[in-house]
Amino acid sequence: MVGMAKGLDQGSLFDEVAAARRAHAAPLAVRMRPNSLDEFVGQEHIVGPDSWLRRMIAADTLSSLIFFGPAGTGKTTLAHIIARATSAHFEEVSAVTGTVADLRRAIKAASERLGLSEERTILFIDEIHRFSKSQQDALLHAVEDRIVVLIGATTENPYFEVNSPLVSRSRVLELKPLDDDAIATLVRRAVSDPRGLDGRLVLDEDALDALVLTAGGDARVALTSLELAAQLATDTALITRALVEDVMPSRILPYDKGGDVHYDVISAFIKSMRGSDPDAAAYWLARMLAGGEDPKFIARRMLIFASEDVGNADPRGITIAAAAFKAAEVIGLPECRINLAQAANYLALAPKSNAAYMALEAASAEVEKGPARAVPDILRDRHRPGSEEYGKYHYPHNSSDGWVEQQYLPDGLSEGAFYTPTDRGWERDAAARLAAIRARRRERHE
Repeated sequence: MVGMAKGLDQGSLFDEVAAARRAHAAPLAVRMRPNSLDEFVGQEHIVGPDSWLRRMIAADTLSSLIFFGPAGTGKTTLAHIIARATSAHFEEVSAVTGTVADLRRAIKAASERLGLSEERTILFIDEIHRFSKSQQDALLHAVEDRIVVLIGATTENPYFEVNSPLVSRSRVLELKPLDDDAIATLVRRAVSDPRGLDGRLVLDEDALDALVLTAGGDARVALTSLELAAQLATDTALITRALVEDVMPSRILPYDKGGDVHYDVISAFIKSMRGSDPDAAAYWLARMLAGGEDPKFIARRMLIFASEDVGNADPRGITIAAAAFKAAEVIGLPECRINLAQAANYLALAPKSNAAYMALEAASAEVEKGPARAVPDILRDRHRPGSEEYGKYHYPHNSSDGWVEQQYLPDGLSEGAFYTPTDRGWERDAAARLAAIRARRRERHE
């Protein structure tokens, strides 16, 4: 018995040594993962002193969570912090390699654990959006009955990528890209901390600035770049900007074609043009192109914008946008970048009117909700028997000024029901002509 106990002790010792060696060999970003909320940097809106999450962790009051945000913002780290701070059993299933059978085994074990010892189970699933619908459905009853407390992490918007019933039973917390101060704090800590470089190397301020710049709000990128640069700093024990730029020559900004950042950036681009800010339009255009966006997608959005937001305040806008689309289609990258930039600049500075768009929206609402209105007889097609009874249609081109008084709207609708021109650009002249026509119409009826 003594020998067995000794063997167990040796086994435990070997396990500890093996674990220590694995930890030493782990990437810097893993070694520097915070162990508590006090070490956690950034995301004050989620983990600040009076935050709901901090109070939940302190009280060990668990509810299902979905952490949503870009890579390197702390989603997995927060899950592990919760695991350390709670008395619950922590179970992790991979959304990349996990199957429905894996989930069912984890749920069965959690149910037995709860029934035998009342021990709760936290089930952590990283990149939960990678699970299929059937895999997510397998979680639903276990989450609903609190057999497991789910913590999901995803870089995709859970309201689109995670089953609605699962989202409705969880609290969604959005993590933001880390700001420059947070990235700088993490880098400095990694240089001095025994888990990191342990003060063996010196990081100059220019190198720090380069690490912050290239990270693009991603802590993992910053720490990986630091580790790679440190491996090259063998002669002087000094990490310089040149070393950082050598291992990470270009800035990494988050951009996910088809994901949330994609939609956020195109939204910023459109709103910058709508706000007549050519500098901002140029920046967001460059951001999309740097992220590998399809130039035809950008040109299509400008073509829509030309009618929706510039409209008849500058009718040339749609011609410019159409030319940019053709250039993107025929010329392609990299040269069509210049065509897109020219069009974006023009559309940003063009006078704006959404009068045509709003007229269509108002008319569409009338068509959808109003009564079925008959076409006035004088406007009806004449190629049928009995059309001579419709009344005489007056051909406007036969008039000296191209206008005649006759009814065009169906009964029950009056002039000005839908279209209200602005006093900007070409539409100012159109508004004056429309006012003159309406004045003549009123004179005829007086």
